[in-house]
Amino acid sequence: HVQLVESGGGSVQTGESLTLSCVISGNSDSSRCVAWFRQAPGKEREAVASITGGGSTFSAPAVKGRFTISQANDKDTVYLQMNNLLPEDSAMYYCARDRGDIWNTGAGRIRACIRGVDEANFGFWGQGTQVTVS
Repeated sequence: HVQLVESGGGSVQTGESLTLSCVISGNSDSSRCVAWFRQAPGKEREAVASITGGGSTFSAPAVKGRFTISQANDKDTVYLQMNNLLPEDSAMYYCARDRGDIWNTGAGRIRACIRGVDEANFGFWGQGTQVTVS
């Protein structure tokens, strides 16, 4: 079965950088979408960035220009490079993979991945890694 494991979180100062990693195992779906979400205490979980199997990406306005999502050549590791971190970036960061059984077309799946990421489409989640910026 599909498992996702995040790493790379930590405590940093404002303006510093971190790179989060998400290792995906048990996945045979090359068309998958993988996304990073974050949730701060008292706030709703929000999508940060996402990437399709083909490498198309989405970044939320709050992180555009500072965060970059990428993936390894084998597509089994997804990274989130976070630069110029701000205190408001402090949160638990989760990676997630979308469900494969809810799409009528591949094009629809890609659109959902990179336009308006909806966590309801994601059926596989990691445990999260904490990022604290002070």
